[in-house]
Amino acid sequence: MNKNFPRIITLLREERGLSQKKAAEELGISQPLLSHYEKGIRECGLDFVVRVADYYDVSADYLLGRTANRKSDRIVLSDTPATETSVQIPLSRKSSMINALNKTLIFNSLTIIFDILDKIENKGLSAEIAAYLSCGIYRVFRILYSSNPKNPQKMFSVAEHIYKSRLQALNSICEGNAEIISNGMPLVEYRSVDRTERPELSPELIEKEYPTLSSSLFNLIRNTENRLG
Repeated sequence: MNKNFPRIITLLREERGLSQKKAAEELGISQPLLSHYEKGIRECGLDFVVRVADYYDVSADYLLGRTANRKSDRIVLSDTPATETSVQIPLSRKSSMINALNKTLIFNSLTIIFDILDKIENKGLSAEIAAYLSCGIYRVFRILYSSNPKNPQKMFSVAEHIYKSRLQALNSICEGNAEIISNGMPLVEYRSVDRTERPELSPELIEKEYPTLSSSLFNLIRNTENRLG
């Protein structure tokens, strides 16, 4: 979680004159767990960020130290520094807030990934990773689209009864190709990634290189691994 989060939630609790035990009870967690959150010993999930934002009546951006404005009816999702664009997302419902936070995690994490690919400058690796990610987007969109049987299936050229198995196969192929290229082995028309081109990465280096984006990637990794058990 963002380094500012422990300090800010402690400040908000103390401003209200609440004990850790009282705040923890009202937030639906144990006092020791809240203590760990406030000390930065453990990191919380997005659902807790939303709960704290509602409880203290502040914006998620404020909790994460992204703005000094405590109240805000929208999250600003900054694009890459080079484009200097942004997307504003209204937060009329709690579900909208959760979706906006998840979108921020994914968007910022993808920004880091594609920036790393730009530095590697390997056409094959970029193509296979982009195809791998596209498979996931295609699958998710088709799930949403097909949830209403009234939506015309003519939008898709691959039939419903065969696309899932083919998509899984394509996904595995793209993943395998990306690993082959990144591990230094050429693939048909694509050259391999030379040892000197492989990115040097660590949590510290990522945080230094991407100070406004790294917390999103770290949260995405942690949330995914929590689901993995």
